[in-house]
Amino acid sequence: MSFNIALSGLAAAKKDLDVTANNIANVNTIGFKESRAEFADVYASSLFTNSKTKAGDGATTAQVAQQFHQGSLKFTNNALDLAITGPGFFVTSGGLDGKDLNFTRAGAFKLNNENFIVDSNGNYLQTYPVNKDGSSSAINLTTTKGLQIPETAGIPQKSAEVKMSMNLPATAKAMSVAAFDHTDPTTYNHSTSITIYDSLGEAHVQTTYFVKDDLAPSTDPNQWAAFTAVDGTKVDAIAPAGVLTGPTVGTAHVGSKIKFDSSGVYVPVPALPASSDVTYQPLGTGGAGAIGAGSDQSQQISLKFTGPTQFSANFEVTSLEQDGLTVGRLTGVEIGPDGLVKATYSNGSSEPLGRIAMARFRNEQGLTQIGNTSWKKSLGSGEPLSGEADTGTFGTINSAALEQANVDLTTELVDLISAQRNFQANSRALEVNQTLSQTILQIR
Repeated sequence: MSFNIALSGLAAAKKDLDVTANNIANVNTIGFKESRAEFADVYASSLFTNSKTKAGDGATTAQVAQQFHQGSLKFTNNALDLAITGPGFFVTSGGLDGKDLNFTRAGAFKLNNENFIVDSNGNYLQTYPVNKDGSSSAINLTTTKGLQIPETAGIPQKSAEVKMSMNLPATAKAMSVAAFDHTDPTTYNHSTSITIYDSLGEAHVQTTYFVKDDLAPSTDPNQWAAFTAVDGTKVDAIAPAGVLTGPTVGTAHVGSKIKFDSSGVYVPVPALPASSDVTYQPLGTGGAGAIGAGSDQSQQISLKFTGPTQFSANFEVTSLEQDGLTVGRLTGVEIGPDGLVKATYSNGSSEPLGRIAMARFRNEQGLTQIGNTSWKKSLGSGEPLSGEADTGTFGTINSAALEQANVDLTTELVDLISAQRNFQANSRALEVNQTLSQTILQIR
């Protein structure tokens, strides 16, 4: 019996050595989780055995349990390198349509030849579908899919609104509104320009001209007129009220009123909408013809004055912006702490592509190892619980970072020495048993 006890001790010590050696071998494996050999004593008795004098029958390996505590983060320059801080696993699949899911903490992802995000073994990173505002439309592992980074250019967006804020000098010389000619700088006081875009993403220059009205009543001397041209072609205001109409001949055209009170504060025209928008005629109509054929000929521009002033100071444009976008090329991919993946384009736009799916388990140690720092669910682990990063009990996702192995090399080396000593001690016990047996056999 003592031979078997010593042999069981040798087997246990060897298992401990194997586990420790495996931990040391994977000290540089991204996402690796160290294991711990857990042992139990062997004890067997019967009704007629005196348990008080029973010595036991040796040791056995109860379980090689993985330890899922957090590993340290290593920061990189690759946005597709991902690390989870806190609980949760990335979800991967071997095929685009397959639902044979794997779970991993190794976030060294890259693009394959079809621009899908995959891991080193070609498994597809799974994401939830998202709406245009970036919100997840369904949080369920049955709805996940592989994420493909688009190669197409960013879709252009035609301009529809121009917002402007400026100071018009109170000391400016009054001029004839009827004599305004956008090609003659002597017929207007000031001008400013902004680039707008048609439906095809082509750029056009919209210029706004300001004329201090010399025909305003003496009781209302603080009135200006604003005229607009696109690429040098006049565009008339068609707001239902609050516009100044030039003569039907010559170069003058229809503009909008800008009024101020005696303190230089902007006073919107009462007949205009509360937003103070001034709508101009469609840019492709015969009267304008400011944009070329092929684009949306019905495109209209609304000019909104956002708090202009008339102070005794120089002309100054304090705010000028528009809502159109030209064609853009893909410049990068951004992944937020919540797992939202967005494509960014050179025209300043961004597009949500998906949200990285995450899963967790009630019993992580019950997961089945399949190699390549991946696991599958089992009866012991329970069903995966799906969720989003940075919500509830799920951790956050760090882009351009990798989770290193959670192996403490110093501790492993100490454990290696301890396992070696245990092996030597059990070997010695085996030698002593052999010596005793030989001594007994030699008795005469």
